[in-house]
Amino acid sequence: MQIEVSGQNVEVTQAMRAYVSEKLERLHRHFDNLISAHIVLRLERVQHFAEGTVSVGGRPQDIHADADAEDMYAAIDLLVDKLDRQVRRHKQKVTDHHRHERRAEAG
Repeated sequence: MQIEVSGQNVEVTQAMRAYVSEKLERLHRHFDNLISAHIVLRLERVQHFAEGTVSVGGRPQDIHADADAEDMYAAIDLLVDKLDRQVRRHKQKVTDHHRHERRAEAG
Protein backbone atom coordinates (compact mmCIF):
# COMPACT_ATOMS: atom_id res chain seq x y z
CA MET A 1 0.00 0.00 0.00
CA GLN A 2 1.32 3.42 -0.93
CA ILE A 3 1.15 5.94 1.90
CA GLU A 4 1.34 9.69 1.29
CA VAL A 5 1.53 12.05 4.27
CA SER A 6 1.23 15.81 3.86
CA GLY A 7 0.82 18.70 6.23
CA GLN A 8 -0.97 22.04 6.34
CA ASN A 9 0.46 24.60 8.76
CA VAL A 10 2.60 21.87 10.27
CA GLU A 11 5.93 20.37 9.31
CA VAL A 12 5.59 16.63 8.84
CA THR A 13 8.65 15.09 10.44
CA GLN A 14 10.13 11.71 9.67
CA ALA A 15 8.89 10.49 13.07
CA MET A 16 5.31 11.44 12.16
CA ARG A 17 5.60 9.66 8.81
CA ALA A 18 6.92 6.54 10.52
CA TYR A 19 4.13 6.69 13.13
CA VAL A 20 1.44 7.00 10.45
CA SER A 21 2.94 4.11 8.46
CA GLU A 22 3.15 1.94 11.56
CA LYS A 23 -0.47 2.63 12.48
CA LEU A 24 -1.77 2.06 8.94
CA GLU A 25 -0.22 -1.41 8.93
CA ARG A 26 -3.16 -2.41 11.13
CA LEU A 27 -5.52 -1.61 8.26
CA HIS A 28 -3.46 -3.71 5.89
CA ARG A 29 -3.55 -6.65 8.33
CA HIS A 30 -7.35 -6.58 8.40
CA PHE A 31 -7.85 -6.17 4.65
CA ASP A 32 -5.13 -6.72 2.06
CA ASN A 33 -6.93 -5.12 -0.91
CA LEU A 34 -5.90 -1.57 0.02
CA ILE A 35 -4.25 0.38 -2.78
CA SER A 36 -3.18 3.69 -1.30
CA ALA A 37 -3.68 6.06 1.62
CA HIS A 38 -3.43 9.83 1.70
CA ILE A 39 -3.13 11.40 5.15
CA VAL A 40 -3.30 15.17 5.73
CA LEU A 41 -2.11 16.52 9.08
CA ARG A 42 -3.30 20.03 9.91
CA LEU A 43 -2.84 22.47 12.77
CA GLU A 44 -5.40 25.18 13.50
CA ARG A 45 -4.56 27.29 16.52
CA VAL A 46 -4.34 24.70 19.32
CA GLN A 47 -6.37 21.91 17.70
CA HIS A 48 -4.65 19.17 15.68
CA PHE A 49 -6.54 17.57 12.79
CA ALA A 50 -5.85 14.39 10.85
CA GLU A 51 -7.75 13.47 7.69
CA GLY A 52 -7.32 10.26 5.79
CA THR A 53 -8.51 8.77 2.52
CA VAL A 54 -7.91 5.12 1.71
CA SER A 55 -8.40 3.70 -1.79
CA VAL A 56 -9.80 0.18 -1.75
CA GLY A 57 -9.58 -2.10 -4.76
CA GLY A 58 -12.92 -3.04 -6.28
CA ARG A 59 -14.75 -0.12 -4.74
CA PRO A 60 -15.59 3.01 -6.75
CA GLN A 61 -15.50 5.31 -3.74
CA ASP A 62 -12.71 5.84 -1.25
CA ILE A 63 -12.97 5.43 2.50
CA HIS A 64 -12.59 8.79 4.25
CA ALA A 65 -12.38 9.80 7.90
CA ASP A 66 -11.13 12.71 9.97
CA ALA A 67 -10.28 13.25 13.61
CA ASP A 68 -9.13 16.04 15.89
CA ALA A 69 -7.39 16.09 19.26
CA GLU A 70 -5.13 18.19 21.48
CA ASP A 71 -2.07 16.25 20.28
CA MET A 72 -1.13 15.26 16.72
CA TYR A 73 -0.32 11.68 17.67
CA ALA A 74 -3.68 11.33 19.45
CA ALA A 75 -5.42 12.68 16.33
CA ILE A 76 -3.59 10.09 14.21
CA ASP A 77 -4.66 7.33 16.61
CA LEU A 78 -8.30 8.43 16.42
CA LEU A 79 -8.13 8.65 12.63
CA VAL A 80 -6.72 5.15 12.26
CA ASP A 81 -9.38 3.78 14.62
CA LYS A 82 -12.11 5.30 12.45
CA LEU A 83 -10.53 4.09 9.20
CA ASP A 84 -10.04 0.62 10.67
CA ARG A 85 -13.70 0.42 11.62
CA GLN A 86 -14.76 1.41 8.10
CA VAL A 87 -12.32 -1.01 6.43
CA ARG A 88 -13.55 -3.91 8.57
CA ARG A 89 -17.16 -3.00 7.74
CA HIS A 90 -16.28 -2.92 4.03
CA LYS A 91 -14.50 -6.28 4.28
CA GLN A 92 -17.54 -7.80 5.94
CA LYS A 93 -19.75 -6.57 3.10
CA VAL A 94 -17.56 -7.99 0.33
CA THR A 95 -16.84 -11.32 2.07
CA ASP A 96 -19.03 -14.15 0.84
CA HIS A 97 -20.63 -15.47 4.02
CA HIS A 98 -22.58 -18.18 2.21
CA ARG A 99 -19.62 -20.00 0.69
CA HIS A 100 -20.29 -23.23 2.59
CA GLU A 101 -23.91 -23.33 1.35
CA ARG A 102 -22.76 -23.25 -2.28
CA ARG A 103 -20.36 -26.14 -1.69
CA ALA A 104 -23.17 -28.22 -0.18
CA GLU A 105 -25.42 -27.56 -3.20
CA ALA A 106 -22.69 -28.43 -5.71
CA GLY A 107 -21.60 -31.63 -3.99
